[in-house]
Amino acid sequence: MTSLTQRNSGLVQRRTEASRSAAAADKEKSPDEDEHESRRGEEDDDDKGDAKETRLTLMEEVLLLGLKDREVICKSDAPTGDMLLDEALKHVKETQPPETVQSWIELLSGETWNPLKLHYQLRNVRERLAKNLVEKGVLTTEKQNFLLFDMTTHPLTNNTIKQRLVRKVQEAVLEKWVNDPQRMDKRVLALLFLAHSSDVLENAFAPLLDDQYDLAMKRVRMLLDLEPEAEAAKSGANELLWAVVAAFTK
Repeated sequence: MTSLTQRNSGLVQRRTEASRSAAAADKEKSPDEDEHESRRGEEDDDDKGDAKETRLTLMEEVLLLGLKDREVICKSDAPTGDMLLDEALKHVKETQPPETVQSWIELLSGETWNPLKLHYQLRNVRERLAKNLVEKGVLTTEKQNFLLFDMTTHPLTNNTIKQRLVRKVQEAVLEKWVNDPQRMDKRVLALLFLAHSSDVLENAFAPLLDDQYDLAMKRVRMLLDLEPEAEAAKSGANELLWAVVAAFTK
């Protein structure tokens, strides 16, 4: 955080969230009933998480982490079913000579200074991701009036899915921490790096107690301090993942 005031504000927010969680826990039934309900709830959540309509892409998860509860070289060119990914893969396939990972990130995000390559930029990414989440029942669409014009917003409607995502991110660096990126779930590892680069990782850690928050951030820092080239050279490593990490953390 950029200032002591911001840091204190974050601590207050985490303490508030933690207090709410503790108050909710006090209202639970007996320990045996609580344990039984907890296991059954987790099983129900897992079943729901496996439902096709609630499976989110990495980019959708990053966008969802950024939303506040009150607001809004190809090995295969076969279609993936994800509109944004298929659009990106089409550009990669049709471009010769091949571009580097760093170049593709700049081109697809529109951060290139070459006017002849502006057509590579993926347009309206946030809005398209939000529409996907609306179709999956996670967000809804509303019109809000701002003086002389109307603005489309996408408030959160399914908080269960977001809380499951937040819990997954928290567990990755707390209860399920394995202290070895090569043994971590590759998708979760990618999510941690992308969420950090998008400045939304803090949102997942805000509800934590201070000691949990400090430990989570310490482990995230350990991941950020890794040498991507060295990790990519290890046996069984996902070279593309570490190439993207290198581009984001350079």
